[in-house]
Amino acid sequence: MLSAPRTPDHPTARTPDRPTPRTQDRAGDSVAVRIPRRTPVVVQACDPISHEGAVSQLRARPEIEIREESGVDTVALLVEDALDEAALARLRRIVRSEGGRAVLVVGTIRENELLDVIECGVGAIVWRREATAHRLVAAVQAAARGDGDLPADLLGRLISQVGTLHRGAASRAGTPSLGLAPREVDVLRLVAEGLDTGEIASKLSYSERTVKNVMHGLTTRLHLRNRAHAVAYALREGYI
Repeated sequence: MLSAPRTPDHPTARTPDRPTPRTQDRAGDSVAVRIPRRTPVVVQACDPISHEGAVSQLRARPEIEIREESGVDTVALLVEDALDEAALARLRRIVRSEGGRAVLVVGTIRENELLDVIECGVGAIVWRREATAHRLVAAVQAAARGDGDLPADLLGRLISQVGTLHRGAASRAGTPSLGLAPREVDVLRLVAEGLDTGEIASKLSYSERTVKNVMHGLTTRLHLRNRAHAVAYALREGYI
């Protein structure tokens, strides 16, 4: 759960670079230990306490680098109690204007807001009540990869909501507006079931690179922002 740290650091201080760890090989020579690349994150929150809580949880993690400003290479973590027009505007600015990736940590979200959030370009959502450090890092890393990361209950609500929209559109029009290849449909169907890249590759007997290429190709061609947006499109158009 997000809460303020007992002795907070400066909220926007950049995490200092850590010295490269070294070890010795069998011959006794000193060699560098390869460490994973840290994901740059900027935290924005509805109040100072929520901001401090999120920053304190992420700053301690070696996978994360806290930054002051969002940009193309950063993931913006937005903490809100509930959504309003101002929060949606911030999400749109982060993704569309600044070219960043976004994770939404939220207390409640109404049915009519969920699709708006996905279409803003948000691919990862975390309930505030579940916002442990481990959960936040997983969502940030998923967003950085362009993957979707939604709680199971929200994924079910998204599928139900888009299905309702599709049935209404189908009664007026009929056929999908743009084509998806069978391979793309297969991949998106498994994405909608919550599988990650490795699981999809195993299920379809593809390489992980093939799965990533399929997703990149369809999101680029159809101007979709991430996996969650692609699933919403496929559901709305009646492919899955």
